[in-house]
Amino acid sequence: MSETVLDVRGLHKQFVIHAIGRLVPALRGVDLRVTSGEHVALVGPSGAGKSTLLKCVWRSCLPSAGQIWLRRRDSGVTDLASADDRVIIDVRRDDLAYVSQFLRPDCRRSVLEVVGRAAIRRGLEPAGAAAAAAAALRRVRLAEELWGTRPVVLSGGEQQRVNLAAGTLCPPRLLLLDEPVAALDSGHRETVFRLIRDLSRAGASVLSVFHDPEAVRALADRVVVLRDGQVVAEGTPGQTLDRISAA
Repeated sequence: MSETVLDVRGLHKQFVIHAIGRLVPALRGVDLRVTSGEHVALVGPSGAGKSTLLKCVWRSCLPSAGQIWLRRRDSGVTDLASADDRVIIDVRRDDLAYVSQFLRPDCRRSVLEVVGRAAIRRGLEPAGAAAAAAAALRRVRLAEELWGTRPVVLSGGEQQRVNLAAGTLCPPRLLLLDEPVAALDSGHRETVFRLIRDLSRAGASVLSVFHDPEAVRALADRVVVLRDGQVVAEGTPGQTLDRISAA
């Protein structure tokens, strides 16, 4: 039986709109598990809480209540909902990676520097980081003549591939994906699909958000449906997506 890598229990998140003094619930008691090597895709309408859930796991959003247990490479277990910032830095270096559809790099750095700095944050030495960055950029098929340019001048699809290279250059324990292929053409999408499958085969667990059913069917082992901040259904991609389409 596969071990549980991520165990989310009773997760709540509320946002405060200070201008009107109102609390807006985004997550309402979410329970979720992801096992070793498993790819779980989150689906649901806009505003369902999918991206908020990923950000709570990444800890760019602080949960309002609940627990987020991550089993780390050293077999220790950390509650990401309550861990202090120093522990979160260690987790992001050793166990966790996050790839969104948007790239927000330092505009003064080149593509290769952006990805290389990500490698250093993952614990690689500078010489090894440069080699790892180059290998990662080749895996996502970004033309080598673009490596010295600033990412801000690249197309949306090229920026997404830089983001993927930075997030996947060292296989993580848990990979978080938030619409990472939205701007890619069909050829580059298949390249990214192969990369994600290879990471899963190597033992990485994946928790993803895709609005495209094709991507979910191609990659996910299990689908979890969110609506109004709650889990309302889960199952295999075929069963769950067909049920949603028929509803």
